[in-house]
Amino acid sequence: MNFSQRALLAILLVFCSGACSPQSTANSSAGGNLDEAFSQDTLTIVNDAGVRHQFDIYLALDSEQQRRGLMFVRQMPLKTGMLFVYEVSELHSMWMKNTYMSLDIIYARDDGTVSSVIRNTEPLSLESLASVEPVKYVLELNAGAARRFKIGTGSRLLWVPDES
Repeated sequence: MNFSQRALLAILLVFCSGACSPQSTANSSAGGNLDEAFSQDTLTIVNDAGVRHQFDIYLALDSEQQRRGLMFVRQMPLKTGMLFVYEVSELHSMWMKNTYMSLDIIYARDDGTVSSVIRNTEPLSLESLASVEPVKYVLELNAGAARRFKIGTGSRLLWVPDES
């Protein structure tokens, strides 16, 4: 092994020491602990059939948190997600840069009604995944959750922000 191959191997080992660990969960990422970087809350989704499902969510409330999102997270519990909350309703788009797991992306209007759902996103993709109309909320869940819990355009997100 020559010098440049050894240097590349050393860089890869340093990079992968935390981010490539198979034990990485929603609470550990290359950018630090999600519990430290994001507030947490619960969200209820009333699905297309009128059935309620409760999810534990991380809140992406400011532009720094929204830029970070779920980057570097390798896995999350089934009923965990991230809710992006924007000041005003407008067209929003997401991408999967540095996101290692497939997600379902749920776009919701300011009253919480679901506008559109993008299912089973491609990890690490730079493709822009846009809402079809102005929305105030974007919810990211594990891929397959929208199908499993019957979340579609007839669904509604119920979340009351803590005013304290």
